[in-house]
Amino acid sequence: MSQHFDLLVFDWDGTLMDSEASIVLCMQAAIADLGCAPRDAASIKNIIGLGLREAINTLYPGTDDAFLQAMVERYRYHFLGGSEHHSELFPGAAQTIRELSEAGYLLAVATGKGRRGLDMVLETTGLGHYFHATRCADESFSKPHPQMLQEVMDELGVEPGKTLMIGDSEYDMQMASNARTHSLAVSYGVHERERLLRHGPLHCLDAINELGGWLAGYQLLSTSAMK
Repeated sequence: MSQHFDLLVFDWDGTLMDSEASIVLCMQAAIADLGCAPRDAASIKNIIGLGLREAINTLYPGTDDAFLQAMVERYRYHFLGGSEHHSELFPGAAQTIRELSEAGYLLAVATGKGRRGLDMVLETTGLGHYFHATRCADESFSKPHPQMLQEVMDELGVEPGKTLMIGDSEYDMQMASNARTHSLAVSYGVHERERLLRHGPLHCLDAINELGGWLAGYQLLSTSAMK
């Protein structure tokens, strides 16, 4: 039986890695470094998934390029080594990626992280070799623009109808819609289930290790519908 999807594209923060607390702390540290008006954890949580410059511009609208660059540099200082807080993969994430790779899926990452940050976590988690393509927000337009997904599909030669975007934010769901791919939400990340469901994902998982079973069930349902 052929698979309904050929390509599975994962968001990283909040989908595979439990990095919300680390991102919030590093952003608050960067804000304090520059003496800016504080932003609470809920405000910072809301912008996780966007590219870093877009996230900062959402927190501090109308700021100039010098401010954006300074904030980017301070955030990256804390996130890439200055912070004592370390993030871990969600339970079952590594096993799920290994099993999907063994099942023959093409796997990719489309993330709001910068390239240095993504390469670092791909190395520290040991998952890098499972992904056939990766795209970061400092290499393309930020989510919800479809560029990252479009470039991954072009690189791997997969059509939108055979591609599934998996993420925890409405930016992931909107990017999938803009790229005309399917989307699958996860409820344990930064945006609430109700917020995700407004964008029409195929389903919303409560844990990443549910993914393999859901894919198998969706394949059976799709096959039955075609008979």
